[in-house]
Amino acid sequence: MRFRPGPATIGIASLLCLLIGLLYLALQIRTIFSDQLKQEYAELVLEAAARAESARELVGVWQQMRADDAAAAPGYRHARAELARRIAALAALVNASPSTAPRIPPAMLTADASLADTDALLRDVSAYWRAQRDADSADVRVRVTRVARTLIALAALLFCMLITALGMYARRHRQLAGQSGEFEHASLHDSMTGLPNRRKLLATLEAAATKPASDSTARQIAVLYVDLDGFKQVNDSFGHRTGDDFLIAVATCFRVSLRKADLVARIGGDEFAVLVGAFSSESELADIAQRLMACVSHVDEQMGIGFVRASIGIASFPDRIDDYRRLVAAADDAMYQVKRSGKDGYAFFGQPGRAAQV
Repeated sequence: MRFRPGPATIGIASLLCLLIGLLYLALQIRTIFSDQLKQEYAELVLEAAARAESARELVGVWQQMRADDAAAAPGYRHARAELARRIAALAALVNASPSTAPRIPPAMLTADASLADTDALLRDVSAYWRAQRDADSADVRVRVTRVARTLIALAALLFCMLITALGMYARRHRQLAGQSGEFEHASLHDSMTGLPNRRKLLATLEAAATKPASDSTARQIAVLYVDLDGFKQVNDSFGHRTGDDFLIAVATCFRVSLRKADLVARIGGDEFAVLVGAFSSESELADIAQRLMACVSHVDEQMGIGFVRASIGIASFPDRIDDYRRLVAAADDAMYQVKRSGKDGYAFFGQPGRAAQV
């Protein structure tokens, strides 16, 4: 099995990389500050060493003068004392260094210390601390480069995480939009036949009735209410599976036999309704009713049932019904009028029923 990391795994891994990068960045910055302090300390030592070297040079001058003039002896002694103070100040810095560094021995802090030893000491101290300063400076440059690279990597990681999050959000949004569309479709359609349900029928009826009309016939609307006569006996005699197959076949035939602009809906059980958005005459509605009845008879014959027929009630707006909200109820009343007249036929609201034409 191939491992396919999911969004959560990618997010956790990215977060861990980000935390590790931030920790590494913090350690590098801390080291940079430490190296800078070391550089500053080395500069202080080198400055003290430079002052001591100046005092040593002054001692050399007084030493030559004393060789030529005995009156220069006090100046020489003062210069030696000043050199001793400079060496003591230098020793205080060197010996107090927090890092491991060569210490200045106490014998070098006296006024009568050997000038040759003092010269060697100053050379060694200057060379060591200059090397330390240069090494710390180079280390700071290296670590600054690492910090810059780490910042670039973290910025790239954050950018990738942002792009990934946006992609996940967009995909989730599409999924939710798809699910929302599926839920909306399920709430407006019958799950078994796939036809629109009563809610969809009423919404489409209202939209068609309230739509502005450009001529007198554009707003003519009709509803045909269909009830299957004898369908209950199909379930009792052949089983509900056969009954469901019968309803699905009838629904398919209804869709095929009607115009694309007309809406056929399953109201519930064995009852259907057809919304005709525009028609020219009642004879056109009668023709639609006969086609619906022919569908039921055809499916009945094809499945070998032998007794299922259809009763259809028709109501139109605004000719016979002045309120479109009463169309479905009026068509239902007309359908029951057909049933009372012997079934297997159609009737307009307010008119006697008509038997099916064979």
